[in-house]
Amino acid sequence: MAETALGRGGDVAGRFGADRSPVLPGEIVGVAQAVGTGLLPINGLRHPPAGRACGWYIWAGEELSSAADFFEPRHVEHLGPLSQWVRPYLELAPGWRFLIAPGYEDVWFDAGLLQGS
Repeated sequence: MAETALGRGGDVAGRFGADRSPVLPGEIVGVAQAVGTGLLPINGLRHPPAGRACGWYIWAGEELSSAADFFEPRHVEHLGPLSQWVRPYLELAPGWRFLIAPGYEDVWFDAGLLQGS
């Protein structure tokens, strides 16, 4: 499997024994403003879907803010260059998280994400 610039990519769900729940065209992803600025690592977590929101929230750096404007909604088709790195992870079902950086990948299940917030 070819290495990507961030993480390993490829069949993430298969490698981690995770259920698949792909994001569909037109669904909304929450993306932090710092994503795409070069700040690393890239983090993602998936809550259960609600309406058009697929449940994914993606941010850059070590800190996850609770500020109301930390995430902005984006259609999955408008992830831009970020898409090449995160697309394989977006097939993970609700309850999964990832953290990727050059040469590093961590993927794990977090049951707390399924309990609501």
